[in-house]
Amino acid sequence: MNKIKDRKIVVVNQASNYLTVGFCNAFAEKFENVSLVTGSIHIQGEELNPNVEVTYINKWVERPARKKFASYLIACWKIFWLLVTKYRKHEVFFVSIPPMGYLLNLLVGNRFSMVVWDVYPDVFKITGMKETHIVYRIWAFLNRKSFKKAFRLFTIGDKMAELLEVYVVKSKIIIQTIWSIFQANERVSKDENPFIKEHHLQGKFIIQYSGNIGLTHKVEVVVELAELLKDNQNIVFQIIGRGPRVPALQKMVEERQLPNCTFLPFQSDEMFPFSLSAADLGIVILDELTSKGSVPSKSYNLMSYGIPSVYIAGEDSELNTYAHKYGAAECFAEKDLHRAKDFILDLSTNSQKWNAMSANAIATAKLFRRDNADKFVDYYLDPDHG
Repeated sequence: MNKIKDRKIVVVNQASNYLTVGFCNAFAEKFENVSLVTGSIHIQGEELNPNVEVTYINKWVERPARKKFASYLIACWKIFWLLVTKYRKHEVFFVSIPPMGYLLNLLVGNRFSMVVWDVYPDVFKITGMKETHIVYRIWAFLNRKSFKKAFRLFTIGDKMAELLEVYVVKSKIIIQTIWSIFQANERVSKDENPFIKEHHLQGKFIIQYSGNIGLTHKVEVVVELAELLKDNQNIVFQIIGRGPRVPALQKMVEERQLPNCTFLPFQSDEMFPFSLSAADLGIVILDELTSKGSVPSKSYNLMSYGIPSVYIAGEDSELNTYAHKYGAAECFAEKDLHRAKDFILDLSTNSQKWNAMSANAIATAKLFRRDNADKFVDYYLDPDHG
């Protein structure tokens, strides 16, 4: 295949994971000159094409909040400097972090595109910020200018597109779903699973939250569900991950004396397939104030392993749409945890229902494969968009 020689593109993400690697590799199939600006690269399955030139900036810092914000500001400055010097003749494909990084397109002359899967400033509503707040108003104002100027504006679902329509005309938005880390159902049986053996989980119905524990993830919902089901000794809850709210959640579990709810750090890349395989039911949570503006990637990983899910999110969320459309999950509002409890109890004893939902998950996972990265690039190059 003849590659495009007269165009250069740089992908930008302060914390690059399998999705960023996928974007880079997909562009490298079409462009002869592809670069990546990042603070770190987390390889999960797919290796970065060796022809992609990498320029490193400062790493993303998770906490404390002041250092996290400082890392964002430093990264924005470094990205800006690179775009007006080393990459001044490159097109820019911005992904995710720093969350305000895409606004740099207002300051540089590069052809600039972005993938939006967390909508700011809307995410700030979870902190109690009102739309009348000066930060919210300024960011919203800048969004309108930034999105209008963008060459391509991608988002990953219909509900997020609706949210973005507040800032930009609908015809400007390209909807394209992302993909799972895992490309096939490689779930390991419980009898052969070292994670099950290590944590003495034989014979248990395992409900698992695995992921970041940040502001937009109301993981206390897991603790509340564990409390509702504390008398059922067959059901256990696992909270796997890290984030600024872990200590408060651990205190909740201790105060409520919940032996059925345990905490684990993020598992190694080698152990992750085994920890995920251990789950009988996944939990995906979004605060209802912001649930229209995000789809956690864990949703796709659970589907790929045929694991049914319980979504805690608003009726206007993409997750609620998924639950009704694909039949691999049930979605509940936070006020309906007793209904969620009844669903969990039923699923834990109804193998026929569990198998049906598992089959639906596996079938749905086919929609979220790695070739979606290639579709992003196809849309990017399509002259009929923009």
